[in-house]
Order: sequence, then C-alpha cells, then structure tokens
Amino acid sequence: MDHPFVRLMDRLYLACIWVAGLSILAMSLIIPWGVFSRYVLGTGSHWPEPIAILLMVIFTFVGAAASYRAGGHIAVAMLTERLAPPLQKLCAHLVDLLMAGISVFIAWYGTDLTLAMMAQTIAELPWMPVGYTYLALPVGSAITLLFVIERVVFGSQHRRPIVRFDEQSDEAAEGGA
Repeated sequence: MDHPFVRLMDRLYLACIWVAGLSILAMSLIIPWGVFSRYVLGTGSHWPEPIAILLMVIFTFVGAAASYRAGGHIAVAMLTERLAPPLQKLCAHLVDLLMAGISVFIAWYGTDLTLAMMAQTIAELPWMPVGYTYLALPVGSAITLLFVIERVVFGSQHRRPIVRFDEQSDEAAEGGA
C-alpha cells in the first residue's frame, strides 16, 4: 500500500520494534550488572532495578503496539472460526472497536497518571520523576490507537513484507535459488 498514512505507520512500526528491542537488550545487560555488583563486588548498585522496570514497561506497551499491527497478539479464534463469514466480519469490527476503546482509555488515564506522578521522584534515582516510568502507557496506547485506525481504514497489515520478516528472508532465498 502506498498511502502516506500507511507509510508513516510503517515507520512508526519499525520505530516501535527498535525501541522494544533496544529496551530488552538494555534490560539483559543491566540486570546481570546488578547481580554482579551485589554478589561479586559486594556493593550493590541501586539503579539497575528501577531502570530495568522502566525498560520493561516501555518494552511491554510499545512492543504490544507493534505486535497488534503485526497480528502477533494473543487471539482465541476457536469460536470465531466456526461462525459464518458475516458474523466473523462483525466480530472483527467489534474487536477493532474494543481495541480503540481500550487504547483511548489507557492513553487518557495513563496521561493523567503520568502527570500526577511528575512531582514525585524515584528513591533510587532522585533525578528522575516517577511520571517518566508511566509515560510508556499513554504513548504505547496512542500508537496502538493509530494502528487500530490504520486497520479499520486500510485493512490488516500483518501480511505485508515490512511486518513479516520471515517472508522477506523467504523471498530473498527464492530469488537467489
């Protein structure tokens, strides 16, 4: 699809994947450092745990948005697969409506929570407001809402090559054979 909104969502999707991936990478480096400093050095750093929690929240909400666009979210289709096609389509629209509602709810109240917590600081990181730890909620939910809008207007994007990295490698293997 060559619509400007879809191209923008492609870039946003790739940014989500990079942010989520770098978050999990940083967590996998920070947590061993915390264990090493506590048990080997005997000093114990205070910053690894709150930073790892912050990165996990980022990974969760930004990664969930990317997962939704890629169609990689958890879905129990046992019931809907047995419905008639018109009812399947109705259920798909209902899911989109519910996802939009949940995204708006989390974005709205996540923003309230983030703003309310900006006056407090994390004990281990006195320079960092607690609100920053909740910032991924409204941001990730707003991104999910954009992906829901894209799905409603332009259809599911989960079969496109930008979303299906395994198909890109399959296409490259077929082209080289």
